[in-house]
Parts: sequence; structure tokens; C-alpha cells
Amino acid sequence: MVLHGPEIIDSGYALRLMDRLRELGPVKAVLGGTMGRLALIDAAMQDAVEISHRRRPSQSIRDLDADCDIIFLLNLAKSRESGLIFGAMVAQAAGEGRPLIHIDWGGGFVSLLRGDERAAVVAGRLAVELGLDLLSPASVPNAFDEGKGGRVRRALFAVFPGELISVNGTVIGRATESRVEIEAKEGRIVEIKGVAVKQHGLEKIDHIDLRTAIIRSGSIRRTAAPQKRDAARRISGWEDDLVEAAFIDHCAEDAFEAALGAEVVVSVGDDTTAIAADILSRLGIAVMGIVDGDLDHLGSGRCMMEGSIIFRVEPGHDDVVGRLVMERIFQGRERIRIAPGLLAERIKELAGGHLLKMEQAETVNSHRHFS
Repeated sequence: MVLHGPEIIDSGYALRLMDRLRELGPVKAVLGGTMGRLALIDAAMQDAVEISHRRRPSQSIRDLDADCDIIFLLNLAKSRESGLIFGAMVAQAAGEGRPLIHIDWGGGFVSLLRGDERAAVVAGRLAVELGLDLLSPASVPNAFDEGKGGRVRRALFAVFPGELISVNGTVIGRATESRVEIEAKEGRIVEIKGVAVKQHGLEKIDHIDLRTAIIRSGSIRRTAAPQKRDAARRISGWEDDLVEAAFIDHCAEDAFEAALGAEVVVSVGDDTTAIAADILSRLGIAVMGIVDGDLDHLGSGRCMMEGSIIFRVEPGHDDVVGRLVMERIFQGRERIRIAPGLLAERIKELAGGHLLKMEQAETVNSHRHFS
């Protein structure tokens, strides 16, 4: 089983199918991506599924070809159209191999992406048993177009107008059309179609490779998760001890890896801080977030570790203060050892007259400053 996205786990469908397939034989389940990892933790399934960070579904499918008799691709798409397109693109990228069956509870269908008559029988039986439609695979749309002069164009399909469009975790606007096109030249975005552009977000993207970038429409997690976290020490309780501090700048979905072994994380940006705080609350890691009130609600999480601190600065100055923190406190490094109390005081000093409010989270579910 290759699980895609947190929704298939939050919904309970992944566990349901896993239990069903175990009646037939041994099951190996893999998942890639940070938000899916959070869903596994929230569902207490982290020991039942192998986690592969940032590994695309097609890569996981190729990995399983050598050991498995049949492979299932599971997801919960926003619509039937988006689910069919997703399955077709994954199958094309995975290439030839073992029988591959796509089960999509969001789109309400089962589809045989590759395989023989025996696999077709399995797909048909599962469709009936799960109450889903049995559909033929969709044709693969042309999502990439490479032109002259270093130009690359990438398209998103089956987008809902009004959805946020993000590139590597940075929101660049809201969709106005069902098809979105982004064009870059020599690593710089030069044209966007089907989007009401958020210029401030676009300015944060210095260089982009559209071939490998994670471009998403909508929230990074559309389904709800339990709001329970293990308590950790307040920063005030260890403010004089030297600890490992990590720095995260507009890449919140990398928070697991970026914060590994750290006890406190400095994050820059409203959505980055909201997402990173929610992620790291599972690990008992406090966050010192530099925000300016420009929250897009890219993530749905509302949790923050007890003792975390939010530095709210004047609009447009979170990046400015963040750069100062990286240059003068972290001295260009992603990790330093520093006393949390001193770190907080130095951030406050660097924010200077741009600081509007400094607020400390008092409970693990406190996120009122992002409302």
C-alpha cells in the first residue's frame, strides 16, 4: 500500500483497507511527506506504516515492485476528476511493474492502473466490497512544457477557484480558474495564469525549479486531527540552559527534519509558524515565531507547544527581522546552541521598533494569536 496525503489516514479508510488486505496476506504500507506523517502520529499508526520523507508516490511504487505481488495506491482526492488525474500521472511516472490498483475514497472509485485479468478481478471485487465505482484510468494530461531560453511551464488541473496556490510552502495567490499555469525562466517565475497573485508571497521565492517544486492547490491538510499533545517544559523553566536551536524560514513542511534533535525552533512567517508549531507540538518542541499578521491559513492546525513565543511585528517586516536573526544570531547557520531566554531577548532587540506584541503560549492548544 502506498498512502498519499494525510486525509486517507484521518478518514480511517487506510486502516480499514489495511485490515481487509491482512486477511489475504502480509501487507507493507509506505507513506511519504510531512503532513501524512503527522496524521499517522495522530492516528497512532506510526509503527504500522513505513515513512519515507519527500518520496513521491511513483518512487514508492517502484520501490515496492521487487517485494510485492500487488500494489495499492490510496488517497482521498478533492474530486473525482482530480483523483483520476492524480492516479494517471502517478502510474505514468512509476512505469511498468507489478499490478497497481488505485483506490480513491474522495473520488469514490477503484481503478486498475496496470495489471492483468487477475488484477482486474481483484479491483472489481474491492469496488463492490467498498461501495465504490470501478472506473478506467484517465488519460495523462501534459503538466510540463519546456521551451527555449530556459523556460519551463507547469500546469495544475482540477483546481477549485478560491483555493490557495502554494509553491514549496509559500502562498503565491488564490486560484481563479480550474487550470493554473506557472512559467519560470532561469529559475524565476515570470508568468502565472488562473491565479489572483499575492505579490508579497511571490517576492519570497528567489529561485524555483518547476520540475521538482511542490506546487499545491488548497490546504496542506483538509481533514481534522485530534487536538491532543503531550505537555513539555515551558521555556521559562530552562531559559538559562544552553540548548540546540534550529531556524526555519518558509519551509514549514520540512519541520520534522529541520528540528530533529533541537529543543527550540525559530520560524519566520505566519503560515510557516502556524504549520511548524502544529507539527512540532507532536515532538514537544517549542517555537519562537516571527509573524506580521499575514496568515493565509495554508494549514488547519491550531496547536502550539506550551512556552512557545510569538513576535508580532509590523506588516511586511517578518522577513526583515528573520534575516537579521539569521545573520546576527545564527550567523548564517541553521543550528546554534544558545539559552532560550537569551534567544528570545535578542530577537526582541533585533525587532526593535517594528515589534508590536510579544506573546507566550500558555497551553498546548493555544493558537489564539493566529485567529
